[in-house]
Amino acid sequence: MLETAIPEHLRTERTMPTSTPPNFDPPFPAYIARYPESAKDLVMAVVGIQHAAEVADMAPSVETVNSFFASAAVPISARPRYQEQASSVDERGFYNLVCIAYWPSRGDFDAWSTTSGFEAWWQGLDPETQPHGWFLEVFFPTMDRLETVFSNNEVPAGAAHMRVGVSGPIQEHVYWGSMRDRLAVAQTDELKGQTWHRASETCDPSHRRVCVPGRPNLAIIRSGQDWSDTRPEERKLYVETMHPTLVKGMDFLRDHGDEVGCYSCRFMSVQGDKNGSDHTFGLAYFDELASLEGWSKRHPTHLAIFGGFLAYAKTLNNNIGLRLFHEVLVLEPQQQRFEYVNCHVGTGMLKSL
Repeated sequence: MLETAIPEHLRTERTMPTSTPPNFDPPFPAYIARYPESAKDLVMAVVGIQHAAEVADMAPSVETVNSFFASAAVPISARPRYQEQASSVDERGFYNLVCIAYWPSRGDFDAWSTTSGFEAWWQGLDPETQPHGWFLEVFFPTMDRLETVFSNNEVPAGAAHMRVGVSGPIQEHVYWGSMRDRLAVAQTDELKGQTWHRASETCDPSHRRVCVPGRPNLAIIRSGQDWSDTRPEERKLYVETMHPTLVKGMDFLRDHGDEVGCYSCRFMSVQGDKNGSDHTFGLAYFDELASLEGWSKRHPTHLAIFGGFLAYAKTLNNNIGLRLFHEVLVLEPQQQRFEYVNCHVGTGMLKSL
């Protein structure tokens, strides 16, 4: 029995149509995380370190960030529920390492930020004396502005570490428009954003602290791939076919994202565990959900990913060990915080300036 993605307590009378085909039966299953009905919002925070070269010693900076996450001064209830580290190389060849953490509410995040001393430390960073760049990107979605989908109903990822249950298989899956159909807010809101066009000239933010204002209905997608538990024949198929195709798509968004409304895309390898080399994710920011949908539906780089995965699944008779997930946030300006200290102009949402 297929379930609907939007939880009952967030359903309302639709004024915006769905894209679900009549009597649609997805060719393979997908699942979604369920959160407490009492949950109003959650928090995803990205604390980034940017060096001009990968060989730089980033350990002291990472230890500093981790010390705030693990601070004994913070009540257990206010500590992050899940965190991980990942790295990527950006279009300018800079090495970026991020610590991503999640909290079940904005109140918990604020309590952690203050009690741990993180906020005071962050505000005290002097761009003139820092040996590298820092960036802070924090998202505060209300539950109607978040959707998650997973190929596996047992192993959590990202915000799903805070779930209280799993639903599925779901119907809103594997058709164009299914992402929007899974968002509760999209029942009544077109989610129109502010179309972005790259400026011909940009300011140089080096040796500066820059705060970037939020954008209306900014669309954020974190899309992950974990092939650590695949069988040898599936691993070979993924590494030789799917992974190179995925890299091409992520590189396009990283280097030419302005062509499709994408401010920033980092294709990251998870660090710090035995499966790090077998676990990646893309983290991308689009000017609106329609731009993300447009790239997904029409651009050759994503059509190759989508078509390649369908062929991949067919080859394996849908017996897939590869674990996939994504979480999509569509945020109002006040639900976004972007701050950059001594980072180059191509970093994250600095491009929007």
